[in-house]
Amino acid sequence: MRIRIVADDRENAGGVIGELRARDDVALEVRRLGVGDFLVEEGFAVERKTLSDFATSVVDGRLFKQAFALAQGARRGVLIMEGAASTARNLRVSREALQGALITVSVFYGLAVLRARDRAETARLLVYLGRQAKRYFHGSLPRPGYRPKGKRARQLFVLQGLPGIGPERAERILEHFGSVEKAMSAHVDELSAIDGIGEATAERIRWAVEEPQAPYHPPISRGEI
Repeated sequence: MRIRIVADDRENAGGVIGELRARDDVALEVRRLGVGDFLVEEGFAVERKTLSDFATSVVDGRLFKQAFALAQGARRGVLIMEGAASTARNLRVSREALQGALITVSVFYGLAVLRARDRAETARLLVYLGRQAKRYFHGSLPRPGYRPKGKRARQLFVLQGLPGIGPERAERILEHFGSVEKAMSAHVDELSAIDGIGEATAERIRWAVEEPQAPYHPPISRGEI
């Protein structure tokens, strides 16, 4: 099972691309990305920052612009912070400022924050993310918690498995469309018309539920064989 990863060409100096090239389980493409440093399985936009770069980007405000772009995109945003914790003492940025920045990007922008010790572990995290994404989208990962009883409860449970959908949004979707089937086949503009669901969330939902269309090949007549 090869994991599809696209790396921004500006990441060559960081060493992670070299780590990924050395792996047999990665199908790597290097090109310029508009948002993030890595694109994993077409569903996750990943920004990688060393601890020193993280601290610098907090001071100059670059971190929040990048986090906002990730949060507004159609893909799930992930931030990987790379470096040993011991190096944080030399960052010349207060611990409170760094913690405040982490709260902003994780709680308010909704980015997943992962930690890596070095570039090799960053590469492994990208691969692990891709593997789990494949299992999740094929239904292999269990969803923990209760098992709802009754049709409506099960419908809401299914809808809450969609990207960016919690209990309140699931209720609105079900009330608007009347069934899970109609909700799953709705277009982006129909989904984004629901109160509390913006275009970015609607696009993530469509990405999660739609099947790629196979190219059409006309049948070959016997005379052409």
